[in-house]
Amino acid sequence: MEDVNREWLPHLHDEFVSEANGTLLDAYVVALEGWRRGLTLRWHVKDSEKFKDMKTWFVDNPGLLFSLSSDEKTHYFFRSRGDLVTNEAVEIGSDKAKTKQIFRDKGIPTPEGKFFSEAETDEQILAYAQQLGYPVVLKPTDGSFGKGVVANITSDGEMTYSIDYVRHELGYKDVIVEKYIPGEDLRLYVVNNEVVGAIKRIPPHVIGDGINSIEALIELKNEERRLSPRLSSCLIETNKELIDYVGRHGYTLNTVPEKGECVFLSERANISLGGDPVDVFDELSNKIKEIAVKALKAVPGLVHGAVDILLYKDEETNEERGYVIELNPTSQLGGILYPVKGKARDVPAAIIDYYFPETKGRRLDNEKIYFDLFDVLEPLQSRQAHVSTVTPSPQGKIHAKKYTVIGDVQDLGYHRGLRKQAFERYLHGFVVNKENGDIDVIVGGLDPEMVDDFKNAFWEDEERATVLAVEEEPYHEPLKVGFEVKADIKTLKEELEALNREIEQTTLEMKRAEVKRRKLYDSLSWKSTKPIRVLGAIFKNK
Repeated sequence: MEDVNREWLPHLHDEFVSEANGTLLDAYVVALEGWRRGLTLRWHVKDSEKFKDMKTWFVDNPGLLFSLSSDEKTHYFFRSRGDLVTNEAVEIGSDKAKTKQIFRDKGIPTPEGKFFSEAETDEQILAYAQQLGYPVVLKPTDGSFGKGVVANITSDGEMTYSIDYVRHELGYKDVIVEKYIPGEDLRLYVVNNEVVGAIKRIPPHVIGDGINSIEALIELKNEERRLSPRLSSCLIETNKELIDYVGRHGYTLNTVPEKGECVFLSERANISLGGDPVDVFDELSNKIKEIAVKALKAVPGLVHGAVDILLYKDEETNEERGYVIELNPTSQLGGILYPVKGKARDVPAAIIDYYFPETKGRRLDNEKIYFDLFDVLEPLQSRQAHVSTVTPSPQGKIHAKKYTVIGDVQDLGYHRGLRKQAFERYLHGFVVNKENGDIDVIVGGLDPEMVDDFKNAFWEDEERATVLAVEEEPYHEPLKVGFEVKADIKTLKEELEALNREIEQTTLEMKRAEVKRRKLYDSLSWKSTKPIRVLGAIFKNK
């Protein structure tokens, strides 16, 4: 197994983002940053307000569209991209052929290559690859997440196979052929002419321990990836492509690599395909960072976004050269926020600084406050509303305590009464049952006197609870806005499970009844009495 040496941002602890999986993560971390600074946060459905004019995709389900407002202005966001990025910039960034031409026109280094439209033949593509010289890369003009990209093609046979795979099996008719550049796969994030984060993406791989097979090592690595907010949705898949790749390099899934041996599982380094993000922000030269800034500036209206660069280092001269591969105006941020090695970089803060510069530094006192994403999105999911506004974030230093209440105190009505008491004192927190019959109650808010006074609430409901003692201690863990009765959630889950069991039982009984009906219909007695039933039906209808 690999050594873990990483430093994630404490205010983006994995507990804060546990409900924001996949592409929800990018929207949530930017929204959370703005909300903590006191901006009004609203979540939107498709085509709500300004979103009907913004270029978006896959937004039928809520969670990707939100707005942030101060007293003076409102900005709208799709995932990590705000409304100051123009639609024209998004269209250019999504078209690899257009961006490549812009790079050439602006003198930005990019691998030599050529665009081929659907009208051009497979033979023309093969001929160009031969002219360019192997190794080459074949990729769609409009693909994403590494789909359809075939790198390091070294022969006519591989090229012919790759063309057939990309154009005819995957259906990407418009493609680019370009020179393959060996080197490190980098992603830099630029905001307002400044690089604010950078990672190296390492292709999927495992490190041998001399005991486990490649297949077992993949599963062990996936267990590690499940612990990361970003990588939990990007597990390494043991598919035909992976099996073919390791096979071409002399391995099978049953091979047991030696201790410390690195076995790569793919040529592609995309995180979504199992690649590892490693922070390299402090290691990159100003030369490479300047290339990223120039690449983004080359597209009018692209004020922030990601730049993918291949970094080639000459072993003899130690000279480094950066080649821009593509731009991403709607980049995922998780790799920079949750690297497997190195330090996380606060890209969400940089984005909010750009859109709302007057809010810099506001969230320092409430970095452990967060909101329940599912609760906020529920009215949108159920089509009860087009916009859902999040409860404002407390602005100021949060004081919190953990109270342990001892006695006969697990009555659900008693817990709901405590929630009412918390709301009356403008406190946030939750109450949860303990196995020994006691309860833990967490409360926090801006007024320390209200937090202290809450212990009096435990003694006020003698009808539904018998309190023997109350213990208290400071609380420094994450705190969700609102007040949650955990027993309510448990009760709902139990009721749902009971309902599901009832549905399963009813379905089973219906199936049994259907079997009996069919047996009866097919039986000899049923067939023999058919004339009598038909005659009876005739008289009945007269």
